[in-house]
Amino acid sequence: MTNLTKYETDTIANYNAGEQTATIYTGDKSVMRRMDRLVADYPESYKLLKQTDIDKTYSMPKSYVTYRKPRTVSDEQRERARLRMVK
Repeated sequence: MTNLTKYETDTIANYNAGEQTATIYTGDKSVMRRMDRLVADYPESYKLLKQTDIDKTYSMPKSYVTYRKPRTVSDEQRERARLRMVK
């Protein structure tokens, strides 16, 4: 297996308005592990399309691709969490 640099281990999500599926290409080992777990647990939704010794390509419903706003935590919430951790 060839080792890639961190710069070379990219992940690309590709989808368009005309199709219901998204294609995920990755060379990142942590993303591969996560996607492999999803393929094993939910084979009706996640599929492994292609793999080589350095990368893998997956298919999934494009509705599963999400964009989220950053989580904001107030000082009060942070303090409560800190106190819970102390206990």
